[in-house]
Amino acid sequence: MPKITKFPRLRVHVRKGAGPKRHTYYYYDMRPDGLPDIPLGKDYDEAVAQWKELHERKPRIVGRLQEAFERWARDELPGYENEETRRSYARQLKKIERVFGGMVWTDVTLPELYQYLQLRKGKTQGNRELSVMSIVWGKARLWGMTKLPWPAAGVKNWKNPETAREFEVTDPLFDAVYHQADQMLRDCMDISTATGMRLTDARTVLLPADNILHLKAGKTNKGADFDLALSQVLPELIQRRRSIKADHLMLLSTSTGRRVTAGMLRTSWDAARERAAVVAKIWNADDFAREIQAMYLRDMRKRAANLASDLEEASKLLQHSSTKLTEVHYRQQPVRLKPVR
Repeated sequence: MPKITKFPRLRVHVRKGAGPKRHTYYYYDMRPDGLPDIPLGKDYDEAVAQWKELHERKPRIVGRLQEAFERWARDELPGYENEETRRSYARQLKKIERVFGGMVWTDVTLPELYQYLQLRKGKTQGNRELSVMSIVWGKARLWGMTKLPWPAAGVKNWKNPETAREFEVTDPLFDAVYHQADQMLRDCMDISTATGMRLTDARTVLLPADNILHLKAGKTNKGADFDLALSQVLPELIQRRRSIKADHLMLLSTSTGRRVTAGMLRTSWDAARERAAVVAKIWNADDFAREIQAMYLRDMRKRAANLASDLEEASKLLQHSSTKLTEVHYRQQPVRLKPVR
């Protein structure tokens, strides 16, 4: 007859320490699910508290959206190669879990989704969150968790209206921050504005072995080659990078040869932008200071689009599938028309 325990699936491991000492460790048994045990620590009361959270909660999520959210986060989310995409999806998933996680599938209707968007303060983020939810919903159908179609399938214009952020990185704005930046940030700004690369790609693109800079975009997996002989800024940047004794193969590097992280760039950008804004205020250019403070490092990609000779060239540079996306979200340059008389 199997042993009856007060706390099913609570495993106890006792390990020998120095001398007569014994160390007790508690785990939640995940063998029935084919997964590694979950460590609960060494403190008994804390282990029991965690056991209750894990054991008593599991039956309640079956048949609810939370079951799909957890499986998607565990099995699907890590498969997205782009780090920024994974991070934003995880953040959006947490938002919708709080509202929809405890609901059964039949409770989620189009009016419920629409109400969520109406009450959400961040209108654009609300759209993004429900886009992630629709991805999870589709996977849940494949997993057999629900047979219901996505409630908004085939419905047009049900989300919050969105307007593209209009911001042009003019020469004065670019120069103001560039003059206050360290060499690492200047190099990143040069790479991004010369090639139109996304920040993640500008940070991780490999140092070229010849006169061609090879890119494989992390977000789209598209490839592109840049002829360095046609660039005004990249040859000098690459020559300087080759003189650095680095422990990595990336083009972008610190002056001491360290690999550049997203956090490094964010910190460096915030500091340079703040210094540039302070200088502008000293010269009583408050409006210009506000423009500086409204500029993001990712706007360097927009500058690249505006530096291109025309819309088609800008679209190719940014590796967009259509010129419409480039026109709406990136290129602020007006169309040049020829007078007819």
